[in-house]
Amino acid sequence: MNSVPTQTETEEREMIEAIEAMLPRFAKHRSALIPILQAVQQEHGYLSGGAMERVAEYLEISPSEVYGVATFYNQFRFHPPGRHQIKVCLGTACHVAGGDIILENFERKLGIRAGETTPDREYSVERVACVGCCALAPVAIVDGTVLGHMQPSRVEGLFVQFQVEREREEREKAEREPGGEQDA
Repeated sequence: MNSVPTQTETEEREMIEAIEAMLPRFAKHRSALIPILQAVQQEHGYLSGGAMERVAEYLEISPSEVYGVATFYNQFRFHPPGRHQIKVCLGTACHVAGGDIILENFERKLGIRAGETTPDREYSVERVACVGCCALAPVAIVDGTVLGHMQPSRVEGLFVQFQVEREREEREKAEREPGGEQDA
């Protein structure tokens, strides 16, 4: 019986195909492991189990060795990132200024823990070490924008902003579609 591949299975297959095309750029030596993993993550946003297995096969090392190296460095993600990426600094200055409370607010609002992505892949939350903005503590980085002097009340405000943005995008999309408001 043939089944229809899920979105995740299709994405995984496409990722593996892209990795296949990328691998010949790298030496077939274990010293290329980290550069390969970085390239995969840069291209796809995370390292899937299948991706790590394919890299292990290419380098002729065990998948557990690839996994061990990837999990050693906190730069690598193992789940697809959300459309909106939220990083909360928990360096010393941010921790002392309440960074853990800011992180907890994001986690509670989204119903996920740090390191996870919402099921709709809209948001992901990460805890990060010092981002170098100690004078602005506590700091969160939302979609690459540094937000200093974070307060729990700003967390709620960010989600109101996201909702307004999403509604605007949906309205503009509806206007562009045939039979949309523009054609009326």
